[in-house]
Amino acid sequence: MTLAETAAPVEFDGESLDIAGVRRAAEDGAHCTVTPEALARAAKSRTMFEDIVRQEIPIYGVTTGYGEMIYMLVGTSKEVELQTNLVRSHSAGVGPLFAEDEARAILAARLNALAKGYSAVRPEVLRRMELYLNEGIVPAVPEIGSLGASGDLAPLSHIAGTLIGEGYVLREGRRVPTGEVLRKRGIEPLELRFKEGLALINGTSAMTGVGSLVTARALDQVRQAEIVTALVIETLQGSTSPFLPEGHEIARPHRGQIDTAANMRALMSGSTLTVEHANLRDQVAAGADDSGDGDVQRTKVYLQKAYSLRAIPQVLGAVRDTLHHAVSTLEIELNSANDNPLFFEGQEIFHGANFHGQPIAFAMDFCTIALTQLGVLSERRTNRVLNRHLNYGLPEFLVTGDPGLNSGFAGAQYPATALVAENRTIGPASTQSVPSNGDNQDVVSMGLISTRNARRVLRNNEKILAVEFMAAAQAVDISGRYEGLSPSGRATYHAVRSLVPTLDRDRYMADDIEAVADAISRGVFLAAVTAAGTELI
Repeated sequence: MTLAETAAPVEFDGESLDIAGVRRAAEDGAHCTVTPEALARAAKSRTMFEDIVRQEIPIYGVTTGYGEMIYMLVGTSKEVELQTNLVRSHSAGVGPLFAEDEARAILAARLNALAKGYSAVRPEVLRRMELYLNEGIVPAVPEIGSLGASGDLAPLSHIAGTLIGEGYVLREGRRVPTGEVLRKRGIEPLELRFKEGLALINGTSAMTGVGSLVTARALDQVRQAEIVTALVIETLQGSTSPFLPEGHEIARPHRGQIDTAANMRALMSGSTLTVEHANLRDQVAAGADDSGDGDVQRTKVYLQKAYSLRAIPQVLGAVRDTLHHAVSTLEIELNSANDNPLFFEGQEIFHGANFHGQPIAFAMDFCTIALTQLGVLSERRTNRVLNRHLNYGLPEFLVTGDPGLNSGFAGAQYPATALVAENRTIGPASTQSVPSNGDNQDVVSMGLISTRNARRVLRNNEKILAVEFMAAAQAVDISGRYEGLSPSGRATYHAVRSLVPTLDRDRYMADDIEAVADAISRGVFLAAVTAAGTELI
């Protein structure tokens, strides 16, 4: 059974597409349908638009040139040429291509924006985009070239170009000429009529489509950051006091903080290793009878434990809230008409700027900042696990063999630290407006750059977290505390060990880090704890 057969279908009505729907269309190949109501609205909008054209009323980009070009009436014999030239001239993107799921997400976002019914495109255009999604025809879209002001003109032009049989589509990750693919499938290229070329390329659908995937995957990454944190706390025999519900649900009720604290309690439920605050006095007394003072010292100082162990709900919760804000912004945009001009029955033509990507740019920059802090938090916990002065008696760098001959995790910490530093160099793009297009686009959002920046930090974090997962599993082995782990802790440990063995002597580490990072990108650890009976928020 294929993914398309198992994934719930996605309806495009211009009103109710959510990020989960984008993911099903983009990642799972779910069957996609434009609703009859959306097609009817499109037909009505087109009829209304054509009536206006017949009255020879000036319409930007339709009966006039573009930007600040001198007004000129274009005869109906030129309508296909005008729209085709617009798409061709703006198919100027450069750089690496978006992945297939990203290109599908962009296509889905554009389809739903046009399905809203104010853009005056014919139903045939919506049907063709629906066909592409269902037939797996994926436009080859370069990542670089959008200013995010008059929409994502360059990337959307590369999509529109494939609808008219030009440009390239992806086949097994490589680009091939669109015409060749359409001929083999017996599909006739579209001829774009007045307004349709402009409507296809003039909008925020690249930043919105890719941003939808980034934020959804980022929320999964937050959950996996909570999973590895719980394993670290269990293995270091930490306290559950910082996660008590009263401190979050009553004292400081930020949604993300409440959710992360709840997840931490769920993940450590059933552990015999963690310490409850109510039992601290008894544990101190019991430890005082021992010849060693390690446990006593650990218990005495826990209430002033490092923030990388104690402030998890406050930090990761804030990351969650940032992502929730981005999700809200993106879902509004997914269901918005964001091209120009727009047509409303009985009203003056709306010549505005809904194509401007400022809301998305701000939201994605905020995600970049929040995800950077997630990486910082992970690297700091890894440092504590590797540092013999901070890890309650475990060997330096978790070396199991002769420390004079083996370096353990010393080298593995370097990429995590380097990637934290790299993430910190990725600043907000939304403040980098550079006027363009004869200064007509004098304030631009750079929203697609913001989205790509957030994606870059997300990917860097996969490596940072991979090192922490590996170090946590190594600490379990060295400490001999496996039997005391919670069911979720054991599931996490086994998921790591299914990918990489215990480090009993120095070995080539790069492949191990990449393997665990890939598992994080696929949500393997989230699936593991879910299978163990722990449902995370």
